[in-house]
Amino acid sequence: MTPQRPSGPFRLGDRVQLTGPKGRMHTVTLREDGELHTHHGVLRHAALIGQPDGSVVANSGGHAYLALRPLLRDFVMSMPRGAAIVYPKDAAQIVAQADVFPGAVVVEAGVGSGALSLSLLRAVGESGRLVSFERRGEFAEVAEANVETFFGSRPAQWEVVIGDLVEELPRAVAPASVDRVVLDMLAPWECIDVVADALTPGGVVLCYIATATQLSRVAEYLRNTGSFTEPEASETMVRGWHVEGLAVRPDHRMVAHTGFLVTARRLAPGAVPPDVKRRATKVPTYGDEDVEAWTPGAVGDRHITDKNLRKRVREAQKAADGARIAASGRGEDTLSPASGEAEPGA
Repeated sequence: MTPQRPSGPFRLGDRVQLTGPKGRMHTVTLREDGELHTHHGVLRHAALIGQPDGSVVANSGGHAYLALRPLLRDFVMSMPRGAAIVYPKDAAQIVAQADVFPGAVVVEAGVGSGALSLSLLRAVGESGRLVSFERRGEFAEVAEANVETFFGSRPAQWEVVIGDLVEELPRAVAPASVDRVVLDMLAPWECIDVVADALTPGGVVLCYIATATQLSRVAEYLRNTGSFTEPEASETMVRGWHVEGLAVRPDHRMVAHTGFLVTARRLAPGAVPPDVKRRATKVPTYGDEDVEAWTPGAVGDRHITDKNLRKRVREAQKAADGARIAASGRGEDTLSPASGEAEPGA
């Protein structure tokens, strides 16, 4: 696999994060005749070629810009999006709570825009395997282009399957052969049975969900299968701090709720945990009217127009073209035009 974050001088095709006046950030893909236009002036890409990471360059108006290769978190927040992303704070917790390790066989559904795929690919390493499932082909195109842009080439240990997880998982993996399963979808309980068949005893299933109603149902379903340990639920909140001399205080804004994480481990066939033996099985406390509240529309199924999605696909593929040129080291190749400030995504 191509080095995840190339070092050395900036090259044609590299993605560069520019921080200008008042902390305004722009992400560009370096082109031979490329320019970044702002109301502060014009910064030619040629001024960056050959400069080391962390350099400061000036534009035509004399304004200084700090140039750095984006970190993974920077890349995720600025990359083209077909679907909503898993934020870096949650991706870090997913890797930790699911205990994704080098060499692991990991299943992910759905792939969305590829944000979580990047963290999982880093975690499993070249000796592991990641199989990502996505129902919509357009979302998969965006994800594949984003991953290729970040790594410089398509990772050999990554497979993308288009289709429904319930139908495609048994065809893609052998029973009891998967170490970790991460479900990022509206109704993960619909997939738990097939996931149980794919997981090796002791394997981890982790569900990333947005609402309390989803949290309730997936936890109840995991309990009722009898195939998993008691589910554990959490959410992650990140609060920054302002630190300047003796002026030390929490920031006024913070990244609060983005989603819940629910984890459970696969039991060996026929195993009954001791704590379950000691208590009577509880009857679920929800009925048919509650199930209606868990439908995709009720929990906020987000719609993206076909026109907007096609635009995201083009943006992602354009960035992937630049990454391929940078990875190959062929400076004479021509990149597709227009690379300026990265749009924040849908």
